Amino acid sequence: MERKIRSILLKFGLGMLLLLFMAWGGLRLFFHFNEIPIYDARLIYNFIFHSDRPLKQYENLAQKLGYTSSDKLLIIHADDLGLARSVNKASFEALSKGFVSSASVMMPSPFAEEVAAYYLENPHIDLGLHLTFTAEWVGYKWTGVASADEIETLLDEEGFLHQNKVTVIKEGSNSQIKIELQAQIDYARALGIAPTHMDCHEGTLFFDPEFLRTYIEVGHQNQIPVFVPNLLAPHFDEQFPLPSQVVLVDQMFMALKGTELNAMEEYYQDVLSSIKPGLNQLLIHLAFDDEEMNAITKDREAYGAKWRAQDYQIVSSRKFQDLLKQNNIKLIQWRDIQAVLYPDENTVYQPQKSLR
Repeated sequence: MERKIRSILLKFGLGMLLLLFMAWGGLRLFFHFNEIPIYDARLIYNFIFHSDRPLKQYENLAQKLGYTSSDKLLIIHADDLGLARSVNKASFEALSKGFVSSASVMMPSPFAEEVAAYYLENPHIDLGLHLTFTAEWVGYKWTGVASADEIETLLDEEGFLHQNKVTVIKEGSNSQIKIELQAQIDYARALGIAPTHMDCHEGTLFFDPEFLRTYIEVGHQNQIPVFVPNLLAPHFDEQFPLPSQVVLVDQMFMALKGTELNAMEEYYQDVLSSIKPGLNQLLIHLAFDDEEMNAITKDREAYGAKWRAQDYQIVSSRKFQDLLKQNNIKLIQWRDIQAVLYPDENTVYQPQKSLR
């Protein structure tokens, strides 16, 4: 009888181990196919069990911006400035014509100085830093801003930034992440840019708790608001409380890899119809479908030349502009948020009226 009980317990234990192994394998496959490189055990636990944990928004944010808690606030944000002349040209036009309310520049990219020149001529634009730790395009690369001997773990064998965020997360040193972060900020300021916010190219710093903590801390030290979408809620718990100076983006929207080009207009219509009261951000990637962009993005369709040209065509359309009005959406800038978080000691912040 005792032997039989042992046998049953052994089989039960083995069965549970097998189930756990299968669950772990399934979770890793889910992360892999959705390009979510999470390896921290605490974060994985929070992702599974506490992904819907409510986080407290910055107190009275809407009111401090000059709005009410029932207003739908939206930042339409152009990513990847500096990537190519085509990206810059389309983004400059969108900023000048008010199709987007904000943008961010990749300081290690080849045409960052062109962005700085445009900014100096148009200092009213809302320009932040698209902190860059990857060089993802095949045959089109860049290195970091800091000297190579200071950021060895962030570079590949040829001296370029790693091609993907998985490698950065597995091999990157947090201390060197901090060095490169500050170097990109210092370079922008040296070119005359006063960054209104920081975000992160491909979300590279959003998947490792230490990287995220460094990103937030460096932003605060430099009095630059950091983009932290609500979907990063699993990071924050008793060990890593949400810092008081962080303004959460309640809803983030972006056309994801796999979205068909002929479905993008419908996607954006759905976005504008689903925006809720609070702080929202729509991330877009602009360029023209020209020879330069086709050469750079030839290895994939997602975020390629035609994709980016479609983004521009949609957000600049009369239909899109009308939907903003019909849904009573108010466009704001990161500059407004920066003034709330880090007001100049000698001035009183006057909230701007909506850009629309």
